[in-house]
Amino acid sequence: MNKDSSQTALLWIVAAGFFMQALDTTIVNTALPSMAHSLGVKPLMMQPVIVAYTLTMAMLTPASGWLADRFGTRRVYFTAILIFVLGSLCCASAHTLGELVIARVLQGVGGSMLMPIGRLAVLRAVTGEQYVSALALISVAGQVGPIVGPTLGGWFVQAITWHWIFLINVPIGAAGLFMVWRYLPRSSGTAAPPFDVIGCALVSLCMIAFSLAFDAPVQTHRAAWSAGLFALGLASAFAYVPYARRRRDPLFKLALFGEPNFSVGLIGNLVCRVGSSAVPFLVPLLMQLELGYTPLHSGLMMLPAALAGTVAKRWIAPLIRRYGYDTFLLVNTLIVGGSIVAFALISRGTPVIVSLVVLAIFGAANSMQFAAMNSITLKGLSHEDAGSGNSLFSMVQMLAMGLGVTIGGALVSLVAAHWDSVALGFRVSFASVGAITLISALIFRGIEEAPPARATVKAVAAGGR
Repeated sequence: MNKDSSQTALLWIVAAGFFMQALDTTIVNTALPSMAHSLGVKPLMMQPVIVAYTLTMAMLTPASGWLADRFGTRRVYFTAILIFVLGSLCCASAHTLGELVIARVLQGVGGSMLMPIGRLAVLRAVTGEQYVSALALISVAGQVGPIVGPTLGGWFVQAITWHWIFLINVPIGAAGLFMVWRYLPRSSGTAAPPFDVIGCALVSLCMIAFSLAFDAPVQTHRAAWSAGLFALGLASAFAYVPYARRRRDPLFKLALFGEPNFSVGLIGNLVCRVGSSAVPFLVPLLMQLELGYTPLHSGLMMLPAALAGTVAKRWIAPLIRRYGYDTFLLVNTLIVGGSIVAFALISRGTPVIVSLVVLAIFGAANSMQFAAMNSITLKGLSHEDAGSGNSLFSMVQMLAMGLGVTIGGALVSLVAAHWDSVALGFRVSFASVGAITLISALIFRGIEEAPPARATVKAVAAGGR
């Protein structure tokens, strides 16, 4: 096989991984009420199904690059797809919520390696001049997943059963396994430096504790449990600082935070994405539980957000070049937060066209928000720190996704239980997570503006979320 054919095969293999990972983060949302009914639990108790997946990916993402160096890209990528497919089969076979959560953890183990190692494989195989184009090509698969995911999930639930939202990964994964085995060149591992197991454990404990603190898994003494988990998260974070100072090659160098925009972007991303991540979880539940929509109808309603987000990607670079990162993020964050708060006003009497417009505005603004936040956070890092900074940034993204689902679902449940009104619970939840997103506009005011690098903006815009 010549070089061009080998690169083409590689792009298709990575695109398949991107598609599976992106599809799986969205296809589940519209099926949650049907899954809850089948498993004998309340729909608002289903957030662990999503949180378990995102937290697992967050914890294991830093290890993906080390595994690829130690055991070879081909071997690790093949294993990642295999684990993801096995996890999908276990999800489809689950009979209880506990079994499904455990299966989602297994699925997250494979998913944590799909995108990072895919990007790494392309980076190593494609020349610098062609990398942006290659990344844009495979990112199309990542964009198609969120577009078809909610609708496909709703259709599976209505036409067949919810189990097929996981079984769909089996034929795609099988094709990916064959292509990896057939077309990816064999690569032996290298003498990679020792992996920072203690540092990874401290960071992972911090993320798990913070996530559980917002929805303590106990009914009695909930406030005490939440406070204790929050304190544990803070202690883990503070313990990492002296540990990283003593270790010669820590998981994340403290020097990363010497780049001002990285620190501001990281905190702004975490806060902003809480609201953005709650929307895909809450909106299908609102539509099915309160507005009386079918799973397919609620999935189709999510299409405007995904399509608007895809179209809006082409506006990012010119807007940033014209107004700068600080002004763009200030205004766009207000639009994202405002659109999330607007979901609180949607009721049975709201015209469908109004709901579609709000969803489209949210989708377009949110897509541009992700690309701009990605760019401003990473563009100032040195070549030496880029890999480590990107891994930490990916972990924060996944943590924010889990927090958004946890906080959004917990608020609905708490308000519904206290005032006996699920509708009020949704209104309070949307208003609260929207307010959290609006707060991030103040954080982004700390950005130190510099002339944007055109290639960097284009690359991040192409790279998606």
